[in-house]
Amino acid sequence: MLWVLGAFIVTGALLLIAQDQETLQVESPVAAGDSRFPDYVASLVGSAVETGDHYVVLRNGDEVFPAMLDAIRQAERRISFESFIYENGAVGEAFTAEFVAAARRGVTIRIVLDAFGAKLSRASVDALTTAGVEIRWFNLIRPWSLEETNYRTHRKVLVVDGRVGFTGGVGLADHWRGNAEDADRWRDTHFQITGRMVRALEASFYENWLEAGGRSAPALDPERPTDGSARSIVLWSNPTSGASNVKLLYLLSIAAARHSIDIQSPYLILDESSRWAFSQARQRGIRIRIVTDGEITDAMPVKYSSREGYQQLLDWGVEIYEYQPTMMHVKAMIVDGVWSVIGTANFDNRSFELNDELTVAAADTRLASDLTRDFEDDRSKSIRLDPATWKNRSLLEKAREQFWAMFGELF
Repeated sequence: MLWVLGAFIVTGALLLIAQDQETLQVESPVAAGDSRFPDYVASLVGSAVETGDHYVVLRNGDEVFPAMLDAIRQAERRISFESFIYENGAVGEAFTAEFVAAARRGVTIRIVLDAFGAKLSRASVDALTTAGVEIRWFNLIRPWSLEETNYRTHRKVLVVDGRVGFTGGVGLADHWRGNAEDADRWRDTHFQITGRMVRALEASFYENWLEAGGRSAPALDPERPTDGSARSIVLWSNPTSGASNVKLLYLLSIAAARHSIDIQSPYLILDESSRWAFSQARQRGIRIRIVTDGEITDAMPVKYSSREGYQQLLDWGVEIYEYQPTMMHVKAMIVDGVWSVIGTANFDNRSFELNDELTVAAADTRLASDLTRDFEDDRSKSIRLDPATWKNRSLLEKAREQFWAMFGELF
């Protein structure tokens, strides 16, 4: 019986830790399409506006992995890589081989891996370190530090020679291979970025490098302007007792909408702050469409928790679509066709309050257009939920959703 009591105590402690500490009711007098909006947001989240960045949208493993591997092959001085997931398999072994080859030709390689999410074999770790790759494990799991164990790095960053960066939803595992052609190949998006903000991407890596035990960070390269048209903000978040800057960015972006909000996220778990933001947006007449994963998901309890909140959104007139072909892992929000929010954060409490995340917001009509095209393509492969039909689902389904919703702020 003692273990049962202990389990209840642990669960209660985790739920207390994860609770939304503050309810924010955020309005924006500046519209997303206003040229002042990036500066307005930057001043409130404590970031800088970078100008002249260029984005390439990489869709699924068939586009993502070749671009990343090619950048590693071209590395001359330094590679900084951080990921929540790095597993053995065809993908992991391909990256391990390229990291080893780069290290052997004299490139300095530093890697940060989450101690919970990354599952590299000892042979792979030995191959990397023997070649000279430095690896640090973020937040090692220890039985005496319960609260700290709940905090993970969910960032996914690759920066090569300070000149090109990658971030998005893709980790190093075989289920990201291919082109989302079947249930075993995930649908996801990553981004190749050049310009001034690459320096900020690498800075986010070195924050966690030092936290994970790295002893020093190099002097980063000067910002590199390009001929890109974007005005960008880079944010990285850490566990906080208040509202993270990433969460505030999302709330400000929703508040700045004057026409439309399109969101893609595998998980959709709302707290009081985001619920208020959506309700106000609908009252302003904003069209809100959400594409999320369906029955094919990597975490069914999280799906149940997400679904518990759908009815309220549907009753407000929010359009919800569940993607059918495979797991949909894209993280993107497009506001009024001009403002995009991308990166590693899901639309849930774990990303907004608990994880270390990396988020990029950009005023760039070309990026927004590319993301909208992908959104429409994914929406065409999804089932739209009907408010009346959804209300009449079985009592068993509702009970299951209510149960898992109790843990929603942990997910």
